[in-house]
Amino acid sequence: MNHLALIAKTQSLIAAGDIVGAESALVELADTEGDAALMVVLDQLPPKDILAVIREYDDSKESVINLMVTPAQFARAVVIEKQYKDLTRTHLRGMVNSIIFREDADPVEFLNAMGDLEGGSEALADYFSEKWSRVEAFARTGTFDTVEDDGEMLTETALLASAYVKPRIEQDEVADHDWMELAWILRHECPDLFIEMLIVLRAKARAHDLGLEEDETEEDDGKVETGDTDRGKATPAARESDEESAI
Repeated sequence: MNHLALIAKTQSLIAAGDIVGAESALVELADTEGDAALMVVLDQLPPKDILAVIREYDDSKESVINLMVTPAQFARAVVIEKQYKDLTRTHLRGMVNSIIFREDADPVEFLNAMGDLEGGSEALADYFSEKWSRVEAFARTGTFDTVEDDGEMLTETALLASAYVKPRIEQDEVADHDWMELAWILRHECPDLFIEMLIVLRAKARAHDLGLEEDETEEDDGKVETGDTDRGKATPAARESDEESAI
């Protein structure tokens, strides 16, 4: 099968909600023609289609797609993940952890790629949304222990200054390939992005405290309910296809 035909087949499967079938087609390409061929196809797939595959991360099996996606491809996909309206952020965290912390990856390259795109800091804030108080404690005290935190939030200037002090804890102490390690890398190796993320995270926390939901402040942007996507019923691509058919 030539690459254009495979791309068309993959997009068709994704639009139909058959994410497993789409991933299988891509894996088959890698098995028969090699990783280089897969990279060519991934580079031509729209970000929303790459996202549809990589967000369905299953830690019980290794995904060749997650192993091959580049920092740029990952960043373009992750900044539109919010279209799925996954309030639990489960898929987002699984996807980020599986790719940024894969064996051959440099997490900073992936984070910088996200930081270079509009929406990158927002995606990271969504990733840390359930850990806001502990990330704030880490920003202020250098540890994730909220007991040491007096609740006062640092200004942007103070945050930037604190990012360059000697870490109170070393990376290997939080090397869990999860949110703690990602927060450590952001604060000590990507301080500007860490600050941007934290500012967005604070705004989200304030909105939550005020009882505001994202849907109350944003116009409809083609989001779909995650409950449907988790059952393979819909993807943003499928919704767009339906809308085009109705025109």
